[in-house]
Amino acid sequence: MKQSPDVSLAEPARTRDDRGLIYPFTSKPEPGTTMEVAPGVHWLRLTLPFQLNHINLWLLEDGDGWTIVDTGLNDSGSKAAWENLFGTMMGGKPVHRVIVTHLHPDHVGLAGWLVERFDAPLFMSRTDYLLCRTLVMDTGREAPHEGVRFYKAAGFPDEALAKYKERFGGFGMGVHRLPQSFRRLQEGNTLTIGGRVWQVVVGRGHAPEHVCLWCPEANLLISGDQVLPRISSNVSVFPTEPDSNPLQDWIDSCHRIKALLPPDTLVLPAHNEPFRNAGKRLQDLIDGHEEGMAKLLDLCREPKRAVEVFPALFRSRITGGNYIMATGESIAHLNCLIARGQMTRTTGADGVDLYQTV
Repeated sequence: MKQSPDVSLAEPARTRDDRGLIYPFTSKPEPGTTMEVAPGVHWLRLTLPFQLNHINLWLLEDGDGWTIVDTGLNDSGSKAAWENLFGTMMGGKPVHRVIVTHLHPDHVGLAGWLVERFDAPLFMSRTDYLLCRTLVMDTGREAPHEGVRFYKAAGFPDEALAKYKERFGGFGMGVHRLPQSFRRLQEGNTLTIGGRVWQVVVGRGHAPEHVCLWCPEANLLISGDQVLPRISSNVSVFPTEPDSNPLQDWIDSCHRIKALLPPDTLVLPAHNEPFRNAGKRLQDLIDGHEEGMAKLLDLCREPKRAVEVFPALFRSRITGGNYIMATGESIAHLNCLIARGQMTRTTGADGVDLYQTV
């Protein structure tokens, strides 16, 4: 594959969009190719077989080799793209380390494969590494009773419960076997890559312990899914921890990262394009969730099941393909309101939970 031409930061910015963000680049790399977005920082774009059809990965020049941030899904197309890059753009140089922002398969999928190929260490947060290995172990297993009970309590009809049972254990299909050891990343750590110091900034909510990399010297943030310009990351409750409050974790993280970043920081996200004015975007994300909870308080003046509150949170129609994700996100909002003392949950004799505004 032909490498995309480099683009310098001096290139004129696009016009601001309607949300006040600035997109500095007038082009993006074709799938499987790279584009330099800052000295020594290269943007790689790979395809995904989902409605969200791409992921951005980041290759950092690191002395006589490379550091890779996020890896793509464990599939033949992603492997072929990497194989091509090893001998072309990457010049046959070694990979010194593989950094994964969080546990989701499009980010961690090929981490084990890259680590094995280059005998390089894997860097992740402890929580996401261990949870990823746990989820991979579900491959081939039947859906547990706790999961069936959780989605029945949310109000799933029989056909939706059958779909959950059918899809259970699919997480591991997109993840190559992880190594048996890793290097832990946690809030406040620093990494020196290519002569620059990158600080570890941890966000929570979308993943338990999501790693972002912040380089004050270059004014760059590799944000993974923690800060995206055009889409909102899914924040869900899952059967493994049904009373958790990931939405408050997410909102708190957005506030903290917003206070950290200068307005002109170039954010390198996992999806969509690099952008500036992260503070505006983070505030929009916070406001969007708060507005959704305000709508829930109005909707739930009469008791509602979790699957009945979708209209308060989602503009698009919820179908079988996104039913589980929408349910998890709805319960995240409801659990946040319960934690704030604004919502109650009662379980009926049929095992279905009803939510009502206090």
